[in-house]
Amino acid sequence: SWEKISEIKGQFWSNLFVHQNALYIMGTWKHHGNFIIRRSLDGGKSWSEPVDSQNGLLLEGEYHTAPMPVIVHAGRLWRAIENARSHTTAWGKRYSAMVISAPVSADLLDASSWTATNSLPYDSTYLDGKFGGWLEGNVVLTPEGKLVDMLRVATSEKGRDLAAIVEVNDQGTKVTFDPSTGFLDFTGGAKKFSVRYDPKSKRYWTLANLVKDEFAHLSASSVRNTLVLKSSADLKTWTTHQILLSHPDVARHGFQYVDWQFDGRHILFLSRTAYDDEFGGARN
Repeated sequence: SWEKISEIKGQFWSNLFVHQNALYIMGTWKHHGNFIIRRSLDGGKSWSEPVDSQNGLLLEGEYHTAPMPVIVHAGRLWRAIENARSHTTAWGKRYSAMVISAPVSADLLDASSWTATNSLPYDSTYLDGKFGGWLEGNVVLTPEGKLVDMLRVATSEKGRDLAAIVEVNDQGTKVTFDPSTGFLDFTGGAKKFSVRYDPKSKRYWTLANLVKDEFAHLSASSVRNTLVLKSSADLKTWTTHQILLSHPDVARHGFQYVDWQFDGRHILFLSRTAYDDEFGGARN
C-alpha cells in the first residue's frame, strides 16, 4: 500500500520544517559537508536543488548537525549548527558552536538572506580537562527573552550528563560562552536531545536518555537504553516525569536520536531504535 513519491540525493544530517505553507529540509549534503536547504511546494513530491548560493547552498565547508528545531523569534527564523572545520578531524574536538538566522519574509534558499554568528571552538581546558566537545545544539528562547544555543556535551567523566548554554546576541551575529556558569547537569545531555517550548504549560520539554544508577560506571554517551520525558520552567531545573521506553540491556538496546513535535495535546516522537532481532541485536 506504499507509494514512493520522491528521492532526495545528497541530503545527510537534516531536519524538516514548514514555513509559510512550504516544506523545507535543512542540513548537510554529506557527512561533514556543505550546509544546505531545499524547498518543496507539493508536500515533498519534488524538491529544489541546492546548486548554488541562490538556490539553497547556504554555507560551503564542513558542517555538522542533527534533526534540530527551527524557532521563530523577533521576525527571524533561528537554528543552531556546528562548524566542523578545524585543525583536527577528531570527533567532538572538531565541532564549534554557532547559530544562523534569516528574516521570516526572506527567500530561505538565498544564502544572502542568512546571517551566521561566529563559531566557538572546542576548548580542552573546560570541565577541568574532561571536556570532550559539544554538538547538536538547540536554539531556545529563555524565559527572559534571550536566545541561547543549548548543546549536548561530551565529557570523560563516567556517568555524568551535562548540557552547555551558549548565549546569542539579539542581532544574531555573535555567540559567547562562560565556562564557569554555562555548563549544567542535565539528564540525557551526553546524547542528542531536542528542546521545545509549550506556551500552554509554560514549560520546556524534551525526550532524553536517562543513565540509571546501575550504569553510572559507564560513559554517559554510551547509555541509551532508557528514554524519559522531562520538562523545565527555566531551562535550568528539570523534572523527569516518566520513563517512556526502557530495556535492561545497555549494549544492544537504545532509544536514541529522538526527534519529536507537539500535535495538539499529544507528542509524536521518532526514535532511532536498537532492539532484539533475529541476528542477535544491534549495537546500541
